[in-house]
Amino acid sequence: MPLVFLYVVDTCMDDEDLQALKDSLQMSLSLLPPTTLVGLITFGRMVQVHELGCQGISKSYVFRGTKDLSAKQLQVGPGSGPVSPFSRFLQPVQKIDMSMMDLLSGLQRDPWPVTQGKRPLRSLGVALSIAVGLLECTFPNAGARIMTFIGGPATQGPGMVVGDELKTPIRSWHDIEKDNAKFMKKATKHFESLANRAATSGHIIDIYACSLDQTGLLEMKCCPNYTGGYMVMADSFSTALFNQTFQKVFGKDVQGSFRMAFSGTLEVKTSREIKVSGAIGPCVSLSAKGPCVSENEIGTGGTSQWKICGLDPSTTLALYFEVVNQHNAPIPQGGRGAIQFVTQYQHSSGQRRIRVSTTARNWADAQTQIQSIAASFDQEAAAVLMARLAVYRAETEEGPDVLRWLDRQLIRLCQKFGDYHKDDPTSFRFSETFSLYPQFMFHLRRSPFLQVFNNSPDESTYYRHHFNRQDLTQALIMIQPVLYAYSFNGPPEPVLLDSSSILPDRILLMDTFFQILIYHGETVAQWRKAGYQNMPEYANFQKLLDAPQDDARELLHTRFPMPRYIDTEQGGSQARFLLSKVNPSQTHNNMYTWGQESGAPILTDDVSLQVFMDHLKKLAVSSAA
Repeated sequence: MPLVFLYVVDTCMDDEDLQALKDSLQMSLSLLPPTTLVGLITFGRMVQVHELGCQGISKSYVFRGTKDLSAKQLQVGPGSGPVSPFSRFLQPVQKIDMSMMDLLSGLQRDPWPVTQGKRPLRSLGVALSIAVGLLECTFPNAGARIMTFIGGPATQGPGMVVGDELKTPIRSWHDIEKDNAKFMKKATKHFESLANRAATSGHIIDIYACSLDQTGLLEMKCCPNYTGGYMVMADSFSTALFNQTFQKVFGKDVQGSFRMAFSGTLEVKTSREIKVSGAIGPCVSLSAKGPCVSENEIGTGGTSQWKICGLDPSTTLALYFEVVNQHNAPIPQGGRGAIQFVTQYQHSSGQRRIRVSTTARNWADAQTQIQSIAASFDQEAAAVLMARLAVYRAETEEGPDVLRWLDRQLIRLCQKFGDYHKDDPTSFRFSETFSLYPQFMFHLRRSPFLQVFNNSPDESTYYRHHFNRQDLTQALIMIQPVLYAYSFNGPPEPVLLDSSSILPDRILLMDTFFQILIYHGETVAQWRKAGYQNMPEYANFQKLLDAPQDDARELLHTRFPMPRYIDTEQGGSQARFLLSKVNPSQTHNNMYTWGQESGAPILTDDVSLQVFMDHLKKLAVSSAA
């Protein structure tokens, strides 16, 4: 089967942005295999489905942006006579590459006049609906991507998220809490139905949203989340962040195939003592009931099979299991429990591939063999699994409730596996296999996945989307960012994510996954301002300045989506990104304490990790708990 790429392009943007987007789309065409089928839908106030391969004339079908169309209506077509055969709208690249290039370069800004104080009318909901319907009719269950490029929010028709009056801003978290976001429920319902239709047909929906304001990612999140599509957010289509991220989508492996797979399914089989509760990640349920399906659902549950429309090498699902029958039929000691994962997908070369992974583990009695259970605890995997579950709950529950639930789970873990005397917090000890887990939870509680303060609903949606699909290493970086220090005292070294690590003669490199930040301490910043790095006798200072930049470049080159690069210094406005992440062991309240180590005090009322741990120990050893 050939691959299908359908571009859905917003034309309501300024000329510079539109030109940058056209250049990126033309670049992507040159990277597609010659047999790939491509199509183009553009939208502003109206939606245009472009006919490809017309000699000497560009022809398109125009639809009103206020009225939704079903797949059946699409087959009948606009006006009279059916639109079919659909081959006019999806053609192989090798046949129409020149005419497609001309069509893209001739794209104009939406011609409808926009009066002052108004937003342009954008019919995103209808455009996406037509794209989903077109692929449903032509290539059900084949590898297809709908790549949607938007420069602002949908302002008319189904899926609109804000009115066209600029004086009414798009909804904020505050509006949502007060039930004051009047378009939200209806828009979410529209995009959810499109996401379900696309997932049923095995098609992927990607969203590339480039705008300084919100574009409605919150309402559209299920489109990429259900279909395994990409969600990319940037300030403008002309930024390096968008361009380089978009190029990486078309990256190839050593065999010259795209690093993307289509129409995947995952099936889980278990031995009789284990049941599968559910999965959290970019998948939808295939509603496959069976003896190994648990009644206690976690995430997308009630099934032992999931559909993953779009996969790449880093796509990761979190799976949750439960051990059953402990009371009625005790588990045989010395036996093993087995789990098998069967993954099938269409490779980008067109082949169908299947991969089977089987794992078995020894059973241990929770009463008598608690030590062997503790010794095999994987605290990093546990932290990410709990974090995914917390993020999943945060989508439907109040923020404080999720934090309380997370705290209760942590206290229960400490009570079960900690070593302590009742009511004596100073006696509490955790074995090495658990020692990092509480600090992961501390940073998770402060992370943008659970704290929506200072983030727009779209930003929170974007962060959660990536957290729910990345692998363990990347997810841990998101929970607890990595901090490296560069100084004249020796080679670069990892340091604690703590305010005490911020010293005047150091350069820090922080990787939060979404941002790569280089922070120059006060003294280093003064030397840099004085221009010492340009003097030949201070060549080693130039090397010190270059070292973190070289490491940052390496990270920027390998990461998808490309992170935001921030270069700042002590007292700089963007230093806030670092100060909001580090553990505030020194704040304005205790900065004058006698014997305080040097470091940068943080102006915050947040508790530090030390205070958090003290409270945790107190609650864990309490006989009242």
